[in-house]
Formats: sequence, structure tokens, C-alpha cells
Amino acid sequence: MRKEECFYLGKIVSKYSYKGEVLVKLDTDEPELYENMESVFISLGNNLVPFFIGRCRLHKSNLLRIDFEEINDEADADRIMGAELYLPLTFLPKLEGNKFYFHEIIGFTVLDSDHGNIGTVQSVNDTTSQALFEIQKGDKQLLIPINDEIITKVDREQKTIHVKTPDGLVELYLS
Repeated sequence: MRKEECFYLGKIVSKYSYKGEVLVKLDTDEPELYENMESVFISLGNNLVPFFIGRCRLHKSNLLRIDFEEINDEADADRIMGAELYLPLTFLPKLEGNKFYFHEIIGFTVLDSDHGNIGTVQSVNDTTSQALFEIQKGDKQLLIPINDEIITKVDREQKTIHVKTPDGLVELYLS
């Protein structure tokens, strides 16, 4: 399994017990979806290694307490401390309407209500406080905020995202 075929689920942040249980900080809005997993991929070095889960349950809000079958003591747990967890993209629940996963809209054409085709989504920058579409139009790059007021329609069949950008935003990049 390659990382490109997976999504980031979370990171092992601490040990929970002397028997090797660990706590994973999940990167999700719905942690309860991952309570009864049977296995995950753990990033070790440059590889994704499958690990089987003996028991898995929520611990406080967005922490998952996992007892891996292969991890039996604190020394074993130390070896995976800080590692990232991944699941195959096929495990993601399907989204509909204007909701989307960032990876699925790469390559979509962005159509602005006033300016028409303003380019193609190259990536999403989610390292800022406001996630941004990184759109390429010829040799210019546009950064458009991702929010419900701007996105009017996501058309998966046509691979388009319809937006109504604030006045002056597109001109800032294309003039």
C-alpha cells in the first residue's frame, strides 16, 4: 500500500498502559467512525506497515485508545511512538453535495460566477487558518478561500467547482 492510496488518520501521541496500549490523536470530525477498526497502516521509515488491532475505543473526545496485537509492552510501544496512522482511501465515507475531500478535487476546473473558468485546482493549502484552493491558470496561481459562502456547487461528474468569489479577488491575480 502506498501513501498516495491512503488518507492520514492520526498520530500516536502517548502510551496508555504498561501492556503496550497507545493513544492516537485523530484528524477527523467524526472520531466515532473509527472505534471498531480491525487494522491500520503505520508509517515506519518510508513504509506503511499493516498492524492488526486487538481492541480499539474512544478515549475522551478525539483520542483513540488502541491495543495492537503486535504491541505487547512499553518497549514495543516506544518503537511506534509518534508514528502516523493511515487507512486506504476506500474507507472514507462518500460525501455528497458541496462537501468534498481535498484529495478528490485535485484537477477540478473552477468556474467563477463572474469570470468563468479561472483555472484548475492543483492542490489545497490547509496549513493556514483558512484552507485555500491553489488554482493554476496559465502561468498564474490563484489562492481562493474554501468556505460555504464562496462555493456554490461541486459537480463531481463534470469535475467542476462553481464559486462566487468576493469582488476584486480574481482581478488581484489575473490582472
